[in-house]
Amino acid sequence: MKVFSKSWVSSKNPRKQRKYVYQAPLHLRSAFLHTNLSKELRQKYNVRNIRVVVGDKVKVLRGTYKGTTGKVAKVDLKNIKVFIDSIKVKKADGSEVYVPIHPSNLQIIDLNLKDPKRVQKLKRD
Repeated sequence: MKVFSKSWVSSKNPRKQRKYVYQAPLHLRSAFLHTNLSKELRQKYNVRNIRVVVGDKVKVLRGTYKGTTGKVAKVDLKNIKVFIDSIKVKKADGSEVYVPIHPSNLQIIDLNLKDPKRVQKLKRD
């Protein structure tokens, strides 16, 4: 059984930091999916970061796919990963699969504003 401590503040120990992330409930994992905005969007909405949703246009800042841009195809809340439509790998059987990327390595270039709650939240801040 997973035990999650709400009273845990922080630790320098990487093992405890990873344990906190892995055992966090889904409503707190949403906070781990926040990604920073481009400079233009920061000035426009006066917000530094926002949660990634399907349809956002993002740019990869770190890793093998650095510099690649594309739309978010899928967001995995359980594993805290984002899948981008332009980043795929061919498997041995010939099928293509998305490459999982951590949201901290991304930057949002263009927002998906189809959700009225998201628009309202951006106007509030």
